[in-house]
Amino acid sequence: MPGTNLTRAEATARAALLDVLSYDIDLDLTTGTETFGSTTTITFTSTEAGASTFADLVDATVHEITLNGVALDPAVAYQDSRILLDGLAAENVLIVKADCTYSHTGEGLHRFVDPADDRVYLYSQFEVPDARRVYTTFEQPDLKSVFTFHVTAPEGWKVVSNAVTPEPKPLGVSTGLTTVARWDFEPTKKMSTYITALIAGEYHEVQDVYEGKFGTIPLGHYCRQSLVPHLDRDEVVKITKQGFEFFEDAFDFPYPFGKYDQLYVPEYNMGAMENAGAVTLRDEYLPRSKQPRSFYDFRASVILHEMAHMWFGDLVTMKWWDDLWLNESFAEWACYHAQANATEFTDAWTGFTNARKQTGYRQDQLPTTHPIAADNYDLQAVEVNFDMITYAKGASVLKQLVAWVGLEPFLDGLKAYFKEFAYGNSEFKDLLRHLEASSGRELQGWAQEWLQTAGVNTLAPSFELAEDGTYASFAVEQSAAADYPTLRRHRIGLGLYDLIDGSLVRRDAFEIDVTGELTSVPQLEGVKQPDLLLLNEGDLTYAKIRLDERSLATALSSLSALDDSLSRALIWGAAWDMTRDAEMRATDFVELVLANIGQETDAWGVTRIPVFAAQAVGSFSAPANRAALKARWETGLKSLLEAAAPGSDHQLTFARTYAAAGRSEAAIADLQGLLSGDLAFDGLEVDQDLRWALVTGLAASGTFGEAEIDAELERDNTISGKEKAAAARAAQPTAEAKEAAWESVVVRTDVANETARSIVLSFQRTGQDEVLAPFVDRYFEAADTLWEHLGTHRASTVLEYIFPKPAASPELLEKADKWLETSPAEPAAKRYVREGRDEVARALAAQERDAQ
Repeated sequence: MPGTNLTRAEATARAALLDVLSYDIDLDLTTGTETFGSTTTITFTSTEAGASTFADLVDATVHEITLNGVALDPAVAYQDSRILLDGLAAENVLIVKADCTYSHTGEGLHRFVDPADDRVYLYSQFEVPDARRVYTTFEQPDLKSVFTFHVTAPEGWKVVSNAVTPEPKPLGVSTGLTTVARWDFEPTKKMSTYITALIAGEYHEVQDVYEGKFGTIPLGHYCRQSLVPHLDRDEVVKITKQGFEFFEDAFDFPYPFGKYDQLYVPEYNMGAMENAGAVTLRDEYLPRSKQPRSFYDFRASVILHEMAHMWFGDLVTMKWWDDLWLNESFAEWACYHAQANATEFTDAWTGFTNARKQTGYRQDQLPTTHPIAADNYDLQAVEVNFDMITYAKGASVLKQLVAWVGLEPFLDGLKAYFKEFAYGNSEFKDLLRHLEASSGRELQGWAQEWLQTAGVNTLAPSFELAEDGTYASFAVEQSAAADYPTLRRHRIGLGLYDLIDGSLVRRDAFEIDVTGELTSVPQLEGVKQPDLLLLNEGDLTYAKIRLDERSLATALSSLSALDDSLSRALIWGAAWDMTRDAEMRATDFVELVLANIGQETDAWGVTRIPVFAAQAVGSFSAPANRAALKARWETGLKSLLEAAAPGSDHQLTFARTYAAAGRSEAAIADLQGLLSGDLAFDGLEVDQDLRWALVTGLAASGTFGEAEIDAELERDNTISGKEKAAAARAAQPTAEAKEAAWESVVVRTDVANETARSIVLSFQRTGQDEVLAPFVDRYFEAADTLWEHLGTHRASTVLEYIFPKPAASPELLEKADKWLETSPAEPAAKRYVREGRDEVARALAAQERDAQ
């Protein structure tokens, strides 16, 4: 039986048969705390009289089904999350009355009660296939329609959907002590089911307007009442207005959906969602504690990413999820392009190189890598391919395409594309046609190389020196992994740097096109070898880079002497990649970080690179060296914290990292002192989130237990406090704590999604080998059925992050191999186990290199 899965072939057949004219959706949110009423009327045509098809509805109790005035028996017609529809007419009306289930996993219609004040908040999350958890649908992106929502809810609530919120009509009835009202929305623009939305509850609302090139856009901002003090309205409105001004000019197409609401919602599984005119964002983006600049940089990128989706994905939508990248890669590229050119975050692409792009490189080197234009043959494939290949690699490749064809021709192609396919669906070939026409370039070959093949290339210098120290010959050598052997065309920069009076100074830079295995660079023949030669200067392409022996020595000794932050980012990235590839000792990478991170100026460099170093210490160091390297890392962080400028991002980052790393008696005393106030650093505010970092660090060391965690939770009785307390409990190195954590996230299904995620991320910790040992075999036993037991989102999180990576050993690889060969688990579940196995193999190789 198909269950909740849907194949591409089924969707293609259904799209050829049906034209969905309209949805009328009546939702009653006053029927209780577990379910809500859902009545859907779908008007549609069929190209074939007498044909059969099906509608989608998940986790519902169906009371009535009527097709063209004929009642169908729900017990017969509603099977396996599908409503079977036989004997279609040319024109059809389907009416389904049901009770649907509130979600606590962030899928469908999520219900949340704020522990701070007991107020109720609802929000929908429908991508990829979860509108069918709220109303009856034809759940696929190419069956676009118009949607009219009617919502019955408590009169004092805010109710928001894709269309402008109407005035509520009191119904003169009450549920308990609550007076009920009805909101009748106007029909939406034509759109796909997955970008429809409903957000309702006791939200705080503020309104603004944007006056732009094409007229006025009302701007709504919403959050929980308990977060009102943290809603930095002026800042988010500023970014929003900057984005609209930039995108409406760049795309030369008016914003398509009238009003634009941004709703900050609790317990959100992802960063944000591009619901047309009603964008939802995780409310952690309204911080209650001090955050570094990289946090606000990222929040701006998220706001702009979702706004770009109003054109990429909402106005023009892919026919099927094979072309998911048409949505995500373009929105990702567009948000960084807008940030760099329209906001204060002019160095956004440097941050991208230091952080986001690294996630793409990691994903692309896993055994489960896939082309940017993935073969998403069914919904399960789609759900696991929402990854950093689609986002980070896709944006990187588009950045290179822009460098190759030119920004203006690229934008001209997009403008024509939007105009042709507005409110419709497209395929990649449609966009390619417009880009070829606007640029005058043949792009089929580029698309084959970059979008339809997997893997990442490595670029390295290959040269001979003359006796006078100049290059006798120079070439760029390109290689690829054996399993993914494609060699691609790359547009790259080359930068030559010399050490002069303690500074690395750029002597020269120029661009070349790299093709094939070896590309000669005659421009460098007869040129004196620099102290540092940097491939991919300007970060134009997506490729791993290598440094020659002299350049690597210069980087290790003088990285902070290089003034250009983007060039430093490329060297940081190369060093980290070499560490992951067992070409550089973990010990050397940690020393590189300790020596240079204090002088780093890029916000993302400051916050992300210490994360890499911590991984090098815990996972990539040789077991025989690990205790000494942990001690070196710990004392180095303390020195960095002491030397950091008061109130700086460096100070905050080093404090958080020290809290996570501190295990010696001296460090534990420091963490306790920071928490009690006996130890202080000028400019460092030990606010609530930093307090939780200290508590979690002390719990992980075994210094704090349940009593201390409970005491901290009493200070912070919020949903954030509950999530952080759950993480602190899971961090404890006791059998009881690990068993309770395991029960909460592997066995039970009733723990709220974000709380469960906090537990999962805190469970596996280096240095807790003995207490975690029993969970190695239990992981593989549970993995057989986790996908079905927990559902897509939660299962993917558990399978990825509770994989026993700290137990890295050849024996663990054997266990994983045996499980992969024999387990009956879903292919999607096996993907995460395969990735965990690869990470362990990589760690073992790195440990061997570190021992040399």
